[in-house]
Amino acid sequence: MKALTSPLSAAFTAMLLVGCNSDDDHNVATPTAQPTATTIVDVAKSAGNFTTLIATLEATGLDSTLANENEKYTVFAPTDAAFEALGQETIDALLADTNTLSSILTYHVVAGEVAAQAAVNLAGSLVPTVNGENIALSLDSNTLLVNKASVTTTDIQASNGVIHVIDAVLQPINSTGEATSNIVQTADDAGV
Repeated sequence: MKALTSPLSAAFTAMLLVGCNSDDDHNVATPTAQPTATTIVDVAKSAGNFTTLIATLEATGLDSTLANENEKYTVFAPTDAAFEALGQETIDALLADTNTLSSILTYHVVAGEVAAQAAVNLAGSLVPTVNGENIALSLDSNTLLVNKASVTTTDIQASNGVIHVIDAVLQPINSTGEATSNIVQTADDAGV
């Protein structure tokens, strides 16, 4: 019996060694990293200087629109400092009136992707926004202006469009190129 056990042990050991052979490592499934979403909303969140913009987008539900991978948008994004210039009372009033806030936010968005060079080429013209009003693009020396706001950073690429950073919150303009009212007046007119 001992003579039979020894060859069986040797055979079992050989099978075990073959089964543990490192050549089989290629058959082991390794988890792969899932690509992270890089929509306009994701990029704005990760930038860290658009917290008020993100809060206003979430308050109006427009964050889901700007996270849509099936559409392309250009967003002229005011920084937190741009919103702070409005004052907390105005920001709070706008957050309480999501219809007015939605109109203001969609005034910062152009359908389609407009890179900085294309925007510069459009200087001197009016460009329609998704809220139906037009923004005026112009140049002041080498600075691209959107209405009277300066574009401070261009071409922040997202999977569904592009962000251009601006230093002020935009307000609708009339046919003469002048602002129709300021944000505070717009909020007051809306009864906020």
